[in-house]
Amino acid sequence: MNILFIGDICGRCGREALFEYLEDIKYEYNIDFTVANGENAAGGLGISVRTYDEMVKAGVDFFTLGNHAFSKSNEAKILFERKEALVRPANMLPDNLPGEGLEIVRTKNGEKVAIINLLGKVYMENASDPFKCVDSLIKKAKEATNIILVDFHAEATSEKEAMGFYLDGHVTAVLGTHTHIQTADEKILPNGTAYITDVGMTGAVNSVLGMEVETAVGRFVTPEERHPFKSAEGKARFCAVCITVDEKTGKAIGVKRIWKS
Repeated sequence: MNILFIGDICGRCGREALFEYLEDIKYEYNIDFTVANGENAAGGLGISVRTYDEMVKAGVDFFTLGNHAFSKSNEAKILFERKEALVRPANMLPDNLPGEGLEIVRTKNGEKVAIINLLGKVYMENASDPFKCVDSLIKKAKEATNIILVDFHAEATSEKEAMGFYLDGHVTAVLGTHTHIQTADEKILPNGTAYITDVGMTGAVNSVLGMEVETAVGRFVTPEERHPFKSAEGKARFCAVCITVDEKTGKAIGVKRIWKS
């Protein structure tokens, strides 16, 4: 089976890119199941009920989140209360947040897929140790399926690589998100786990990590002044990876990096 994972969708521009590219990519790669990181979908910061519904309409089957999961007030909470198709980082603090960090879902072909969402701890203030958290999640996931995807939403490339090798052979894929720059290191690790340090961002080409250039530059040049966060518009890029999976073993047998603009 082929699973498509789409990198951080940023603002309206990123959502529009889904409608522009997703249908053709699903056809080209014969995709069975589509997952996307949606933590920046609403104005570049958080997810909302409206943006969730819009992205589902565009063809996304399931969503992961990140450190900005709850940035849009109670919107994410409403989605979790509705039992919609999304997870938030399992090790996100405080411990009593709505939602779960692991979900088992069934694809249109009847295959079960486990999706785990984790936050890195390096340079993250609202996360507990992801390495201590993940083992029990994998054990629970394997009670249902061998096909396990991990979205590791982290800042440090070293922490992401360490997680990849830590989970090699135990999960189908470790997919880095959060830094918004697609890395050219997609590979199958020695024991059959697909890995990429960062899937990349789906959002405005002419932006700084999806944010308006003038605003982002201003934060560095004149940090003493106020530069309100604003997601960029214009021509979009679409970043994703396609993972080909052996359904019986849960091992990855192929990983293809995708960039459209």
